[in-house]
Amino acid sequence: MKPLEFLAHDRVTLAVVGVLALAAVVFVVASLGRKNIPTFVATTRAPLEVGTARLGSDTITVDATGEEGWRFFDFSSASVVEAPGPMDWDLAFLRHRIVSNGGAAFAGDGGLLELGGVEYGSVSEVPSSGYVGSPQLGDTTNAAIERWYDYNWTSHILEPRPTVWAVRTADGRYAKLRILGYYCPGPLAGCLTFEFVYQGGGGTDVR
Repeated sequence: MKPLEFLAHDRVTLAVVGVLALAAVVFVVASLGRKNIPTFVATTRAPLEVGTARLGSDTITVDATGEEGWRFFDFSSASVVEAPGPMDWDLAFLRHRIVSNGGAAFAGDGGLLELGGVEYGSVSEVPSSGYVGSPQLGDTTNAAIERWYDYNWTSHILEPRPTVWAVRTADGRYAKLRILGYYCPGPLAGCLTFEFVYQGGGGTDVR
């Protein structure tokens, strides 16, 4: 093959490779676009007066999309609490991070306990001990629920693990929860959605 013919052939080969590479990128992007990501709208409702009743199963979506500013959730009112007092919240959320109102840095007696890959509906009672408290607010999370998600390094999507957690609230009551999603419509990351049953009577019955 003559030098000019070889150069032309090389250029054609590079062009074909480039087209194939571009097609591969387009395919991956299209595949990601088709991925069905569950999304949830942030819950906006008046606080409930749960008292000593058992509440649930209920579903809440906390808008924790902001890069700063924790969002506080109270089981006894089944709602997000703005600017709560030391004992007025049970769980706090910031993006994918979750802390409970318990541990050396907090006033409450709260904590979390992973129950593993059991069926949510099969958990009728939660333990009364073994709960893990939280470090201070900041770039931290509760160790018991730190890995609530699986992370896809290709799509950069967080998906909830099929796990149930037991919760002890700030005032020593109990609940069970499972995380259903992490995205608002868009999708926009940071809308933590969870299903829960709360026992306002103080017992460990969460059926």
